[in-house]
Amino acid sequence: MVYETLAFALFALVTLGSSLGVVLMRDVWHSALLLGVALLSVAVHFVLAQAPFLAVMQVLVYVGGVLILITFAVMLTRNRSDPSDSEVAS
Repeated sequence: MVYETLAFALFALVTLGSSLGVVLMRDVWHSALLLGVALLSVAVHFVLAQAPFLAVMQVLVYVGGVLILITFAVMLTRNRSDPSDSEVAS
């Protein structure tokens, strides 16, 4: 019982910290990574609540689907303003 309470408190802090980081980060890529941490820790909360089906659906749908979609959107829409990144025609 004590270990379950400690695990819940630890993952509650991880969830709160990472979701606060999602909002406060300036870089979209780091914000998306912190969103993944927050969603995975919510899945751990489902496991602690003895709802393994919801935990699996959380990982498959949100972490596997939504986070990958955000990752591709960030990678495809990133502004390349640095001249060293772009190819220069000679």
